[in-house]
Amino acid sequence: MSAFIVMQQMGMIVILVSVGIYLYKKGVVDNTVSKQLSVIVMDICNPALILASILTGNVDISHQVLLEAVVLGVLFYAFLMVLGVLLPVALGVVREKRRFYNLMVVYTNVGFIGIPVAKAILPGKAIIYVIVCNIMYSLLFYTHGITVLSNGKEKMNVKKALSPGTIMALLSLVVCWFNITPPPIITNSVSYIGNATVFLSMTLLGVSIARSGVKEGFGDFRIWVYIALRMVLLPTLIFFVLRAIHCDDVTILGFCLMSTMPVGNLPLIQSEKIGEDTRILSGAITVTTIVSMVTITALMILFTGALKVG
Repeated sequence: MSAFIVMQQMGMIVILVSVGIYLYKKGVVDNTVSKQLSVIVMDICNPALILASILTGNVDISHQVLLEAVVLGVLFYAFLMVLGVLLPVALGVVREKRRFYNLMVVYTNVGFIGIPVAKAILPGKAIIYVIVCNIMYSLLFYTHGITVLSNGKEKMNVKKALSPGTIMALLSLVVCWFNITPPPIITNSVSYIGNATVFLSMTLLGVSIARSGVKEGFGDFRIWVYIALRMVLLPTLIFFVLRAIHCDDVTILGFCLMSTMPVGNLPLIQSEKIGEDTRILSGAITVTTIVSMVTITALMILFTGALKVG
């Protein structure tokens, strides 16, 4: 994959995001429509895109590679949980607000943004690493995540972790492991649904950016330090670590891309639900999402160039 292809694909994503901004400014997509479309994307289109990537024959993965992906995914998120404790302290965040930065470190947007971006710029085989990261995200947020956010007051809810996205991701692993080939009517239907993901998710991202106030977030220096450490330095570190242990190029690119993602929406949604002050999270989501268009493009160009992926 050349640097030109990465730039071309990320440029396409910027255009789709711009469509969302335009639609919001013109009043075509309001907050109600955006919320409804988000449910469709998260519960139907995104899960279908994951499964479609397996069913359409673009992914030919051995059992060993699949197991390695799971092990690396567990190690990746274990490291993020440790980093989530340490980084807020390093940034000098007051004790009461550290839990928000903890969640920002661990729970980035590997689903809503990660899946369509991976589909656009990575080789087909890389989807297995996206699937693993999404499973880890869902399972951890409703156990580790809500415990951190509530300072231990909120009970873990494993049932909520079994969302449509998580179930479909687990199903995709089963299909991949047993090399299941369903009838064409199933494969084609899932593919058509999944194909809507990139346009809808990037358009909704544009809507989110258009309705958010970004001035306060852009003025918070801690968010910029977070971006430098979590979205630039960490992916670079992962690149060299995975390369040092002789992982293949697709594995390296998969986990590097997942580590460049901006702050996810789920911590914000849960914070609003329990009545927390969401200004830190909303500002971080907006700023990191906008900046990620640049950082993802630059880093993936550097990484693909260093690996000379064709």
